[in-house]
Amino acid sequence: MSLNCGIVGLPNVGKSTIFNALTAAKAQAANYPFCTIDPNVGVVSVPDERLDQITRFVKPNRTVPTTMEFIDIAGLVEGASKGEGLGNQFLGHIRSTDAICHVVRCFDDPNVIHVAGDVNPLHDMDIINTELLLADLETVEKRWAKVEKSVKNTTDPKIKAEAEALKKLLEALQAGRPARVVELSEEERAASYDLHLITVKPVLYVANVDEGGLKNGNRWVSAVDKRATEEGAQVVRICGAMEAEIALLEPAERTEFLVDMGLTEPGLNRLIHSAYRLLGLITYFTAGVQEVRAWTIPNGAKAPQAAGVIHSDFERGFIKADAYHCEDLFRFGSEQAVKEKGLYRSEGKEYLVKDGDILFFKFNV
Repeated sequence: MSLNCGIVGLPNVGKSTIFNALTAAKAQAANYPFCTIDPNVGVVSVPDERLDQITRFVKPNRTVPTTMEFIDIAGLVEGASKGEGLGNQFLGHIRSTDAICHVVRCFDDPNVIHVAGDVNPLHDMDIINTELLLADLETVEKRWAKVEKSVKNTTDPKIKAEAEALKKLLEALQAGRPARVVELSEEERAASYDLHLITVKPVLYVANVDEGGLKNGNRWVSAVDKRATEEGAQVVRICGAMEAEIALLEPAERTEFLVDMGLTEPGLNRLIHSAYRLLGLITYFTAGVQEVRAWTIPNGAKAPQAAGVIHSDFERGFIKADAYHCEDLFRFGSEQAVKEKGLYRSEGKEYLVKDGDILFFKFNV
């Protein structure tokens, strides 16, 4: 599975600058609203040192990392839920993403216009969160108008489950709370899935700072951190201007640049790792002479589901998975040495795959 994140925010907060830096794509970045009209899509390799280490031990013909997809979505303005700006188009694009990277401006620059006049990240966050809530509220109200009539004269458990879900969602949205905080049963969640609500998606705040803010923070970052803590959300601090510089450097120069800046990794890595934690994702590997490859799965996935990420036939005809952990490979130096230590195992259908597992599936269809 490939993680799909929509990068959102008010105009001129640095969405496209960060998108360009992170994906090395050529999304237009300009100092005026709505320079990004159609969503720009960039697919990047997920950085994972373990994949590089496995490659050094196994020496395959090729190495394939897992990927993450970023979508740079047009800037949102107040009234978007009613069609202001590119509202309807924006909301349509964001409904298709797995998670939301909400960029907020935490730097001051007189040369970059702020759509609201002054730098105020909390105000910016409130505008976007309110517009997303209003869009979802309209969706739920429309659906409730149809279900409310039919649920009175039915014994269909699916319709009843949907009605219960809609009532809970309506109560939360009307109170200004996002759909993701609503506790729904499995039946209610399944019945409401087709609503494709935006506020059910997990949110990662990206504080776009200048160099000083990256090292030491600032009053705007502190405000964003406090708000995110109250919401149970995560914050990643990124200097979009610096990431743009890093993206233009050769690998060796990037390492030297990061060391000089007192950083251990670029913003892309921090953003992806935070997004993985946000969505509860882990990585397992397949390793052989032909190919070493990383695969993304939900934390808690069992072996057949992990196999299904490679191909549906692997899941359908699953027999067993030969498994060992990459740390054991690093410690003992080879798969054969892992076997000799008794750490190479055969696992069945109930095995919960662990982050860093190296798996070989056996199946029959």
